[in-house]
Amino acid sequence: MKTISMSNGAVLASEISLGCMRIADLSEKEAANLIQTALDEGINFFDHADIYAGGKSEEIFAKAVNMNKIDREKLIIQTKCGIRPGFFDFSKEHILEAVDGSLKRLNTDYIDVLLLHRPDTLVEPEEVAEAFDRLLSSGKVRNFGVSNQNPMQIELLSRYLNQKIIANQLQLSITNTGMIDAGLNVNMEIDRSIVRDGSILDYCRLKNITIQAWSPFQYGFFEGVFLNNDKFPELNQKIDEIAEAKGVTNSAIAVAWILRHPAKIQTIVGTTNATRLKDICKASNVELTRQEWYEIYRAAGNKLP
Repeated sequence: MKTISMSNGAVLASEISLGCMRIADLSEKEAANLIQTALDEGINFFDHADIYAGGKSEEIFAKAVNMNKIDREKLIIQTKCGIRPGFFDFSKEHILEAVDGSLKRLNTDYIDVLLLHRPDTLVEPEEVAEAFDRLLSSGKVRNFGVSNQNPMQIELLSRYLNQKIIANQLQLSITNTGMIDAGLNVNMEIDRSIVRDGSILDYCRLKNITIQAWSPFQYGFFEGVFLNNDKFPELNQKIDEIAEAKGVTNSAIAVAWILRHPAKIQTIVGTTNATRLKDICKASNVELTRQEWYEIYRAAGNKLP
C-alpha cells in the first residue's frame, strides 16, 4: 500500500482509508475481521464521525480493535464533529464536548486527525481556534482539518488558527468530477466551466492540504453506485476493459482513477465486505496511463474542450 505524507510528514497515511460509517451494521467479530483485513492490506487510516450510527460506529470499532489486541500506535484514527440534528455547530463548547464523546467511544486517549464536518455558516473562527488550542495542548487531538469547505472558508479559519489545516474531505468519484471539470473547461460558456467550489483542487495542492475523496463509487448525492449500473453502460464497459487488462476488479479501477491524480488524493472507501476491501486495495498497485485516465473520464459522459 502506497502512503501519503500529510502535514509535512507528521502523518504518514495509507492512500486508501477505511471509512467506518457503516460498521455499526456488523457484529463485533465481523468488524474485527474487517479491520484486521484492512491492516493486513496496508491500510492504517480509519475515518469516523460522531454522527455515524449515532456514535455506535466508533464504539464497535473500539471493541473490534480490542478484540484483535491491535496496538493503538499502528492506527491513524480520524473523526469528525459539527453536525447536529437539523443544524451545524462549530462552537467551542460543542467541539470540545464532541471530542470527549468520541474519545470515550473510541476508547483512546487521542485522536490523530479531527475534521470539522461540513461548513457552519454561523462559525466564529475565534471559538474554533480556542477549541483547537485546548485540544492540542491537552493531547486529545494531534492534527486538524475540514470537510466540504471551499478555499475562502479555509482561509477564514486559518487566519485565526495556530494549527495547519492538513485535510479537506470532498466528494469525488468518476461520476462526480466538479472539481476537475472547471479546470478543464476554462473560459468556456458551458456548464462544466462554472467554478462552483472556488478552485478547491488547485487550492489544496498549493496549500499542501490532502484531499480525501468520499463516496468514490457513488453517483449524484447518494443516488447509488455507478459500477455495474445500466445507467452508465459506456463507463462500465471502459472500466471493465481496463480492469480485465490489469487483472483487477472494476472497484479497484474506480479507486485507481482517483489515486492517479497528481494531487495525491486519499480515497475513503466504506465497504464492510472484507473480500471486496482486498480487491479495492489492489488499486494502490495499479498504474493508469494518462490515456486510460482520460478514456475513463470521457466514458463517464465528460467532453473535452
